[in-house]
Amino acid sequence: MRFARSDRSLLSDWWFTVDRLLFAAVVLLIAGGVVLSLAASPSVANRLDLDTFHFFKRHAVVVVPALLVLVAASLLSPRMIRRFSLALFVSCLALMVVTIWVGAEIKGASRWLQLGGFSIQPSEFAKPAFVVVSAWLFSETQHRDDVPSLPLAVLCYVVFVALLVMQPDFGQALLVSLVWGGLFFLAGMPVAWVGLLGIGLLLSGVIAYFTVPHVAGRFDRFFSPSSGDTYQTDRAIEAFRSGGWFGTGPGEGKVKQVLPDSHADFVFAVVAEEFGLITCLVIVVVFAFVVLRAMARVHGETDGFIRMATVGLVSLFGLQALINMAVNVGLLPAKGMTLPFISYGGSSLLSMALTMGIVIGLTRRRPRAERFSRVSDEAMEVPREAEA
Repeated sequence: MRFARSDRSLLSDWWFTVDRLLFAAVVLLIAGGVVLSLAASPSVANRLDLDTFHFFKRHAVVVVPALLVLVAASLLSPRMIRRFSLALFVSCLALMVVTIWVGAEIKGASRWLQLGGFSIQPSEFAKPAFVVVSAWLFSETQHRDDVPSLPLAVLCYVVFVALLVMQPDFGQALLVSLVWGGLFFLAGMPVAWVGLLGIGLLLSGVIAYFTVPHVAGRFDRFFSPSSGDTYQTDRAIEAFRSGGWFGTGPGEGKVKQVLPDSHADFVFAVVAEEFGLITCLVIVVVFAFVVLRAMARVHGETDGFIRMATVGLVSLFGLQALINMAVNVGLLPAKGMTLPFISYGGSSLLSMALTMGIVIGLTRRRPRAERFSRVSDEAMEVPREAEA
């Protein structure tokens, strides 16, 4: 792609202001997801008596819309991002309420709506919108006293997490709680309040353990494997041992033949078996690069909203990846959480494309002409006020 610097079109401005390395790293993850879907999904499709490439085709179909969402979101200005995220968050909350009552139940959870042969998970799209809205409200608390920004941020959090728990989706509830807590701290709230928030999360976990058998079972199996079924985790660890440093080769994996969610939550184990630990480390490095690169871009950013929204979104992205990888190697109880851009799942892929598209948009260097015009407009205010 080539643009002349004299070209002032929308795409030209985007090309010269976007972080191309960050954009390339995200596209690399999306492309890697297509390749790894081809490696991991046929065995699952065959076990379910579906077309061998059923899941691969469905994954590949979503890639083009995901790339369009990625670029479109990165073209938005911070003001447009705020407005779009608010509208999206409210819409997704409404859809989550509908999902609880009429959504398709899969593995005991009602998180999906069926639309024209495809299923959509509203909570996936609510996550990035929630982070942006929370960052907006927290940034307002720093310089505006006429708006109840903090109570509104707390209300958004309570409503969103309550709907996640009702689905139920405790893994996502924990994830957004961690990100929201980080924004709460970043906004400069008193340390005592941050401590109370942490205690509240711990108490919520304890209550969930004693009141929700599903949660208790996962923790019991994690701390005492002999107390229940740990089949998927055991097979995932076996895949890491089988693959060694360089893997058994593409298509040569055996463990994926008996791993139920090898195309989704445990795709990282398939990578380990067929492509080896070296490839796993490369994937970890790419994820780490995306997170650190985005945070570096907003280091010293004076706009509180841009700084907090970027940190919150890449934290959401990085923590989800970290949790998925930790589950695959047996360091955390199974969460049912996808590996961003790599695992099968249309809603997850589109949601993460939106997340990183917003990050790329927020971290763009705004055109000089835009800065100069803003300065000129501000300078003109003084003579106009004097004349009045």
